[in-house]
Amino acid sequence: MTLFAVLFEDDRQQAAEIRQKYLERHFDFLQANAALIKTAGPLSRQGDAFAGGLWLVEADDAAEVDRLVKEDPFWSAGLRKSVQILVWNRVFADGTRLPRQQMPPPSVTP
Repeated sequence: MTLFAVLFEDDRQQAAEIRQKYLERHFDFLQANAALIKTAGPLSRQGDAFAGGLWLVEADDAAEVDRLVKEDPFWSAGLRKSVQILVWNRVFADGTRLPRQQMPPPSVTP
């Protein structure tokens, strides 16, 4: 399994009404997919409304994450303006540097 960071940017023009209408369905979706979606929450600019969201997902591949994204009620309702699905390699957790065997090997580019 690979750990992915999923970054959402919201369509700010419709955000408030979509969040209000679909929030419970979104939470139900997160709960139903808790085996894959390890943590999730909104992102905002300081002193501003919601700007997007962040998920940490443990999945076999990016295609599985993309499928999850597209099944989320917030996605089908049009809240999400864009999404980035990125592999995340943890090197530091709970105040501790992770042992080398847990870190991916460095990439070599010619």
